Amino acid sequence: MPRLLLPLLPLALLLSAPLAQADDDGAPLINGCRLQADSRCPGADLRGADLRHLDLRRIDLSGADLTGADLRHARLDLANLEKAKLAGADLTRASLQQTNLRLADFSGARLVAVNGWNLHGQAARFTGADLTAANLEFARLSGARLHETNLTAANLEMAWLNKADFKGASLRDANLQEAKINDANLEAADLAGARRHYATFQGTNMEGCKECPLDWEK
Repeated sequence: MPRLLLPLLPLALLLSAPLAQADDDGAPLINGCRLQADSRCPGADLRGADLRHLDLRRIDLSGADLTGADLRHARLDLANLEKAKLAGADLTRASLQQTNLRLADFSGARLVAVNGWNLHGQAARFTGADLTAANLEFARLSGARLHETNLTAANLEMAWLNKADFKGASLRDANLQEAKINDANLEAADLAGARRHYATFQGTNMEGCKECPLDWEK
């Protein structure tokens, strides 16, 4: 893509964002999806939508397209986002407790300080995403793709990270206590300052990793 077009991308996304209307109950309505708790909107087109601060608990957005959507401070606890597209979305300080994120795409998304306690993100994509200070305690992220992901100061205590791919990721000052990081890829990752008490690394690739436990029992 020519460099001259790059500054136009945010404006193009804004101009193409769907406009919210309100239904009879006052809930936002975008492309036929009533944006409130317990709604069912599988496959909904919500690209670039403004969903800030909305209560979306238990909503079904499986397979939905939320590319570039603004979900800051949204409540998505127990929601279904399986296979949803959230590339470039902003979920800063959103609540994702026990949310289903399996096979979802968060490439380049912002998930700064999200509360993702016990979320289910098996095989999800977080390539280049920012999860600084995210609470991912008890999270299920087995097989997740986390290339170049920023997990600085994230809480991954007792998380399931088996077969996750952390190539080039930053886990600086992260809490990895009792995390299961078996058969994973930590190639070129940075674990400087990370707390690793009782974490397991059975069969994990640590080539080029900074401050990985290279003496882990094999």
